[in-house]
Parts: sequence; C-alpha cells; structure tokens
Amino acid sequence: MAFSDHLLEKGDHIWEAQKSHPFVEELAAGTLDEAAFRHWVEQDYRYLLEYARLFSIAGAKAREEETMTHLLGVAHEVLDHEMELHRAFADEYGIDRAELEAVEKAPTCVAYTNFLVRTAYEGSIAEIAAALYPCMQGYLDVAEQMADLAEDEHQYTPFIEMYTSEEFREATEWCRTFVDDCAERYPGEHDAMEEAFLMSGKLEYRFWEMAYTLEGWEL
Repeated sequence: MAFSDHLLEKGDHIWEAQKSHPFVEELAAGTLDEAAFRHWVEQDYRYLLEYARLFSIAGAKAREEETMTHLLGVAHEVLDHEMELHRAFADEYGIDRAELEAVEKAPTCVAYTNFLVRTAYEGSIAEIAAALYPCMQGYLDVAEQMADLAEDEHQYTPFIEMYTSEEFREATEWCRTFVDDCAERYPGEHDAMEEAFLMSGKLEYRFWEMAYTLEGWEL
C-alpha cells in the first residue's frame, strides 16, 4: 500500500466527519447561510497567506531542484491565483481587499496556521509533505462529495468547481506523489508523518465547524 493511502486509511474517520458536516452538506444543496460562507472566505483568505508561507519554507528545505521549483511555484500560484479567487468571492459580499486583510483570525484559524508554520520551520520535509496532504486531498474529496450531492447550480457552484477542477486534481496528485516519495526516502519519518497528517486532518474538520458556527473571540 502506498504511504499516502495508509494515511488516508488512518484518517478515514476524519474524512467521513468532514463529508457529513452541515457546512459541506448545506453548501452542496445551496442552502448554506451566507454569513457562514462569508466567514469561511474571510478566514480562508487569512489561512492562505500562511499556506503560501508553508510552501515557500518547504521549497527552501527541498534538496532536489525539481521539488524546490515546484514548491516555490505553488507558493506563487496561491498568492497570485487562489487568493484572487477569494477576493472575487469576497467582492460578491461587498468585502474589499483592505477589509479582508484586516480580518482577525478566528481561534481555529490561528491554531491551524500556527501548526502549519511551526511544522514548516521545525519539521522535516517529510513532515511538511504529510501536513500539506489533508489541505489538498481533503478539499478534493469533500468537493467531490459536494458535487455528488448538488442537484442544481447555485451561488456556491463556483466553489465546488474550483476544488474539483482538473488543475486542482493535478495539484493534489502531485502532493500525493510528494508524500509517497518522502515516505520512501525517509522511512524513519513515518510516525512523524502520520502525526502531522492526522493533526492537519483534524484541523481541516474544525475549519468547517469554525465557519459554520461563525467562531470568533469572546473577548
């Protein structure tokens, strides 16, 4: 079994919880409260800045020129393309770029981004690969679930299309290969990779919950 499949098997309960989360099911149906989607857009925008930072640090740690080039290219793609899509989503809700950049991270967003950046700085390239994997495979699998559940086009259809696009599938497949290559090169890192993968998976689930409950700071 490929190590990426082993990780997915270990995280199956997390994946099932994500797929059955009310945010996911209601977005698929087009009935999700706009306030919840707006909260997701705002928080994911702040998340993506650190996500790009993770790829940048990983690129600096990579030893192979091809891997370094790809990781740094993804960082640029996130900053140049994916964040622009989020700005377009936000614009539909009357949120301009200055407002997006001023949004305070919710507790879950803080926890997730702190975990990823700490892993990037302190972890091995294998741990980074495993921490990245739920961010990509998770969104693809959840978006495919949304596509299966959706009966008609609605205001959230562009979200589903973005994360089931051929480009995103190719990016996810690259990440899967990256995980498997790291697992093969560094067999002593398997336990650390599994730990990083499961933590990212749990935080992915909490991110849906954060958006759905409009999580913020009480103080």
